[in-house]
Amino acid sequence: MAYPLMEHLTGNGFLYCGKYYRVSSELTESLQRPVDIKIYYETVRVKDGVLLFFEDHLARLVKSVKGLENFPVDTAGILSEAYSLIDMDGVTDGSIRIVLTKESLLIHQADITLPSEELFEQGINTSLLNWERQTPNLKIFRGDYKTKVNEKFREANSHGLPFELVLSDNDGRLYEGSMSNLFVIRDGQVYSAPDEKILIGITRKRVMEALKRSGLELQTGTFRPEELDPANDAVFVSSTPFDILPVRYIDDYEFRSSDNEILKMISKMYREYTSEYIDAAKRALNG
Repeated sequence: MAYPLMEHLTGNGFLYCGKYYRVSSELTESLQRPVDIKIYYETVRVKDGVLLFFEDHLARLVKSVKGLENFPVDTAGILSEAYSLIDMDGVTDGSIRIVLTKESLLIHQADITLPSEELFEQGINTSLLNWERQTPNLKIFRGDYKTKVNEKFREANSHGLPFELVLSDNDGRLYEGSMSNLFVIRDGQVYSAPDEKILIGITRKRVMEALKRSGLELQTGTFRPEELDPANDAVFVSSTPFDILPVRYIDDYEFRSSDNEILKMISKMYREYTSEYIDAAKRALNG
């Protein structure tokens, strides 16, 4: 299914094939028209002017390309252009989208909804979507999936519109978020779906470091929502746009995730790790 190269555009301009264009350019409209080609992408969080965990995003981009077309990817060039856009547009906090095809490279700011402090404190509302991913470890645009997800986001459950969707497999087991990785805390253990079943998120790797710092080890396991104990089990998601977020609702299932002491500890360790990364990146950028 055809899909556009550019979506959620924001900011003053963008880079296309190495050249800077204003958003008012005629090119903008053409890049927002659906095209029937393979599109690879990464959305990178910018914090304090630093591309957060950018080396991991580039590694995943290369892996996705190798999995389907195996053309050369100039990772050094992408890194240089991404920081050029940050400098030209004065981006300190936000999201940058890297969109790659066999013939072109597009880099632009993306208008990604970030969670409020209230959502971090109380947890998010999510809806269930039954969907089995194809080649989940490769991050490419899939028009049928995008269409289904967009439709589901517009459907309110009993708690309003969902902030995220939780994917269930054909056995009814929760395994991933539509734009995040999913974790369950049960009986003092932290669980996630098997690696081969999910897109390995960039933030997920840092969650693993936070678990290690907390003296925990990730367990492999998936659960149906009805198997979970709302009073004692916790659910959270991780992704580039919103770091670590507790889940309060999965449709009509309610959890006290934000009160969970293990999740509080993981979040604290993650924030510390992220701050260390930003400080090191700033030192490297300033030479």
